[in-house]
Amino acid sequence: MQFDAAVVGAGPAGSTAARLLAKAGWRVALIEKAEFPRHKVCGEFISAATMPLLEACGIASAFFAGAGPPVRQVALYAASSITQAPLPSGGGRALGREHLDLLLRDAALAAGAMLFQPAELIALERHPTGYLCRLQSGESLQARMVIAASGSWNSKGPFALDRPARPSDLLGFKAHFRRSPLPEDLMPLLAFPGGYGGMVHSDAGRVSLSCCVRRDALATIRARHGGRAAEAVFAHIAATTKGAALALAGAEPDGAFLSAGPIRPGIRTRYRDGIFFTGNLGGEAHPVIAEGISMAVQSSTLLAKLLIGEADIALAGRRYSRAWRQTFAPRLEASRLFAHIAMQPATRALAAALVHRMPALLTFGACLAGKAP
Repeated sequence: MQFDAAVVGAGPAGSTAARLLAKAGWRVALIEKAEFPRHKVCGEFISAATMPLLEACGIASAFFAGAGPPVRQVALYAASSITQAPLPSGGGRALGREHLDLLLRDAALAAGAMLFQPAELIALERHPTGYLCRLQSGESLQARMVIAASGSWNSKGPFALDRPARPSDLLGFKAHFRRSPLPEDLMPLLAFPGGYGGMVHSDAGRVSLSCCVRRDALATIRARHGGRAAEAVFAHIAATTKGAALALAGAEPDGAFLSAGPIRPGIRTRYRDGIFFTGNLGGEAHPVIAEGISMAVQSSTLLAKLLIGEADIALAGRRYSRAWRQTFAPRLEASRLFAHIAMQPATRALAAALVHRMPALLTFGACLAGKAP
């Protein structure tokens, strides 16, 4: 089978690119190795700036019907300090990935993309006119170009990142809770010894707590609290962070605790020899700014707009690389700064005291993170 583009990964980045290209009349193959619906380690929040893109996908009504309440305040919970501030251009909301991924994938199919799922890409072969994509099922398809949107945590396959273990690696954890007293319109950032995280009201009355913990800190946390890694991490957060403890008081876990990683934020290759990288494969911000899904959708929208009407693939690749850096590099730099402050004891305490005196700094930080102009 011959396609204009093979999109690998049907998450927010891949499905967004597939939908836009298919809508423009391209023959698009959308390849996804996992069955849907699926649960993923993810903060689940989508900022208000991304809502117009969901409306363009035709999924806004379904998203609003299922998502949690609008977020209009941000907060910093660090040790015993609790500080809140208004979120500029508030209204961002959260929806579990088991629901969001289905909505975006189905929008791509409605636009005309052809789905291969579950279908794992195991090999790419370069040809004069593009790539031959070999699937684990034995199927093969040809495409003029490949869009890699399969995420940055894959340990095998053509787009696997080389990840020798390092003490500074960030490991991701996530859990849902019911009956949390966390105010519905509030999204707090948690800064705790060894890591950082966030909480938000998601769908169906659940509160989502996601966090990142340094690998070297995890061993100490597990020795102190015992049990499985995720359980020890959430016990550590409650024991060291007053705001989180209050938000979890009387709450009950809903479903399994999830873990993933390592997460290594940074700017990566965005284009190479007929392959475009989008979502976390193109560049990954520290999850501390809660912009992962928004960046995935926005970067794929940027890519699709540059590809449509451009016959020169290499030229489109150069333009995409430049535009990606101009658009998203400030967000990555802001996330790096915030993560460094959150994970260093001295700067964490200083920042908590400073923010407590000037809560407007939280609002300013939200602007730097991309949640408002």
